[in-house]
Amino acid sequence: MIRKAHLLRRHSVTVTLAVLAGLTTLILAPASRAQESNVQIDAAQTKIEFSLAGNFHTVHGQFALKSSAIHLDPSTGKMDGAIVVDATSGETGNGGRDARMHREILESTKFPEIVFTPLRMMGKVAPEGASRVEISGLFRLHGQDHEVTLPVDIKAASGKLQITTHIEIPYVQWGLKNPSNFFLRVSDRVAIEIQAAGHIQSGDASHQ
Repeated sequence: MIRKAHLLRRHSVTVTLAVLAGLTTLILAPASRAQESNVQIDAAQTKIEFSLAGNFHTVHGQFALKSSAIHLDPSTGKMDGAIVVDATSGETGNGGRDARMHREILESTKFPEIVFTPLRMMGKVAPEGASRVEISGLFRLHGQDHEVTLPVDIKAASGKLQITTHIEIPYVQWGLKNPSNFFLRVSDRVAIEIQAAGHIQSGDASHQ
């Protein structure tokens, strides 16, 4: 009788632990999935500006955002998706200079897109207020991928985001031609400033 009672207690404990494990799985799994998010960037409210310092003056210009789709798992920092810039949209306000930029530097008919593929975020985005994070990923320019890490400032309010970042690209080191000539000398690095607006939403329904 004692042995039978002992076996019954062991069986009861085993069943109880199994039930608790099952409940834990049911409770925690949806919560984890609910943390995953999609970030949508509004192209109409996005500015992508660049500046190239020279010995006479600094050239300023801009590009247009073509598309964006970013998926984030805040629990791990893992990201995927892409931000695509229309390389053919680049302009500085000088037709002759722009034609040469597209023909000789960017070769935008051959490489019409500039793509940033985010892979991981370091830091946390506050649901409200200001945050600073770092996002590492691959920057594709002129058909070649380069590893970069971007410092990103984010202001969140009711699911809406204001995003700013700055990067200096060593375009000559990355294989592009320096447009300098006998009279004009320009830097071998171009500075890019991005200001974007977007919103964040749960990724459960749209990311499968």
